[in-house]
Order: sequence, then C-alpha cells, then structure tokens
Amino acid sequence: MMEIKKRSDCPISSSLDIWGDKWSLLIVRDLMFKKQCTYGDFLKSDEKIATNILASRLQMLETNGVIIKLDHPESKAKVLYKLTQKGVDLLPLMIEINLWADKYFTLPIEIKSMLKEVKKDKDAFIKHKKIELL
Repeated sequence: MMEIKKRSDCPISSSLDIWGDKWSLLIVRDLMFKKQCTYGDFLKSDEKIATNILASRLQMLETNGVIIKLDHPESKAKVLYKLTQKGVDLLPLMIEINLWADKYFTLPIEIKSMLKEVKKDKDAFIKHKKIELL
C-alpha cells in the first residue's frame, strides 16, 4: 500500500487525507448501500461526478485499501468495486453523518426508513450491516 503523505499526526487530518475530499465518501456510500458497483454505476449517481475525478478517486481508494476491484461475472470489459474491511469500517461514520443530516435536512423517505432502524438499536444495525457488506 502506498504511504500517504500526512499533514500532521492528528487522526482527523490523517483520515481526511484518504476519504475527506468531495467525492470519496460518496463512492463509499454507493458501495455501502449498493454493495458492489461498476464504473458506470458511479457515473449515474445524482451528484454527476466527472469521469476523470471518478477514476482518480477510485484509484486513490484502492491504493489506500478502502476498496478492491473484482472481475465482473458478466463482462470481461467491466470490473466491480467492493469495500474492503477498511472501507466497511467506515460504516459507523456514515451512520453518524446520516443522523446529523437527518437533524438539519429533509431526507428522502428511504434514508429516513433506514435511520428509523438505526435509532432503534444502532449497534445491532451496524453489526448486521457489516456482516452483510463482507
């Protein structure tokens, strides 16, 4: 794994060096809630990521062990991206971001439904979702 040049020893700063740009957590989000995605799937997201940015972020996330590439079962021309254990370990962070957003924004019904389950028993939800992702 390529070593990231750290700005400081602060854990928040070091973490942001890997997933703190505008797009990386959206890629993780898609993988977390869709499980596997192709390059084309990411391009279809509502945020409309540019192809050069997507390629760069996928490479960076792969280099840092957050995602892996898998052979596509139906096409040799495509690959599937999947979260690694390191990527799945971002789930509690993603849940907290969603809970924060629920407090300050109007969220789509499917996200509100998920958060309703989270609020019943956050630890159990995270445990079950991690198993599902791996």
